Amino acid sequence: MILLLIALMYFFMIRPQQKQRRQHADMMSKLKPGDEVVTIGRLHGVVNEVNEKARTVTLDCEGIYLTFDMVAIQRVVSRASSATESNDQAASSSSADSASAAAESADSEDSDSSAAAASEASDSESAASDSAEDSASDSAEK
Repeated sequence: MILLLIALMYFFMIRPQQKQRRQHADMMSKLKPGDEVVTIGRLHGVVNEVNEKARTVTLDCEGIYLTFDMVAIQRVVSRASSATESNDQAASSSSADSASAAAESADSEDSDSSAAAASEASDSESAASDSAEDSASDSAEK
């Protein structure tokens, strides 16, 4: 009976932990600059430097460089691609960004002009109602 309990504990508790530890070690061995990672504190950043000897990783978090122990890396969000692929992606993303920025500015101009027209219409309606109220109150006083 006790042997059965020990065997269940091994297969349900110890073995899955060993598997996770092995997967994490494999992930850390494949870590390289340019990889996007998330730390155990939920900090997102891009790997700038990996120091295997000291077992540390330097992350670029929007211009701020932070050094962490390798065990602090929870998961890799995306792997760094080769230099040619990243150049192609950067060129395509910059052209897509400029196209989307142009579309957004056109949309904002349309919404600004429609908002201005709506504001003018509501101002003229309120002015008309104010003048109607004034004339009604003037005639009531007489």
